[in-house]
Amino acid sequence: MDNMYSHDFDKIVNAASSLQRPARVALAGADVENILLGLFDAQEAGFAEPILIGNYQRIMDKLKALGLENRSFDLQPVADDVNVVQYAIDMVAAGKADVLMRGNTQTRDFLLPIVNKSNHLLEDGLMTHVSMIKIADYPKVLFISDVTLLVKPNADQKEEIIKNMVRVMKVMDVKDPKIAILSLIETPNFYMKDTLDAANLVVKQKRHPFAECKLVGPIPWDLIVSKEAARLKNYDCEYCGEFDGIVMPDLMSGNLLIKVLQMNARANSCGIIAGAKVPIAITSRSDSKEQAFLSLAACAILAQTKKYEN
Repeated sequence: MDNMYSHDFDKIVNAASSLQRPARVALAGADVENILLGLFDAQEAGFAEPILIGNYQRIMDKLKALGLENRSFDLQPVADDVNVVQYAIDMVAAGKADVLMRGNTQTRDFLLPIVNKSNHLLEDGLMTHVSMIKIADYPKVLFISDVTLLVKPNADQKEEIIKNMVRVMKVMDVKDPKIAILSLIETPNFYMKDTLDAANLVVKQKRHPFAECKLVGPIPWDLIVSKEAARLKNYDCEYCGEFDGIVMPDLMSGNLLIKVLQMNARANSCGIIAGAKVPIAITSRSDSKEQAFLSLAACAILAQTKKYEN
């Protein structure tokens, strides 16, 4: 497998490639170029079995254009008036798939059936999106949440974000995770509610721990990623420059941060939805095949973990 996939994420890719059996991936709306390329590369790496759901002709045309028509896959043709996401969810419910993956669907159309209570996909708590990203000159992969689902999370929702992030970190073998709650400033301010939420969550974690992690906040970006910035600002925190995860104040800032790092700083990344009974890869249609591949690696590991939990 091309080294561009394993670089920075080698631990996750190697763990996925070592699984006893590949995860069966239900790709909802499979006529999408980069996600197909990432999925078939995941098949080649040994941790994914493609299940392609959608319009037969459009999928076959796309496969032929990419030179993938002779690869092994399960094609599930559905009419255009059939909800491909619901079809994929039904396959999971019937035990015929292990992972849900977004293909050629709008984000809203993909998420609505997933959060529909009648599909029973929600575990205890809340579904949140966890992104994993490697940025230049930072020593480890950063877990960032939420950048897709929660528009303006309140303190209780941020607690769930932290819980889900820690669960994902545990499966990805992150030891003693250190999580920062991002804000513009490091001092609680009455006029900035997110700083108050952060301070209260830190106090709550110290008094009655709700997740197995070290929690710091409010704290701005420069102090999170740089020991030198902490030294210059006389900010006393041993975790600066070594945090494993970042809780975003809102969806806009989180989504913007991820896209700027991906598109302008060429950061490699992947993302999954946590808090569901099945691993969910929600890659964008504009994401690279590398991002699709890495998201599937993370989902395959989660699928194996959930198998043994059940």
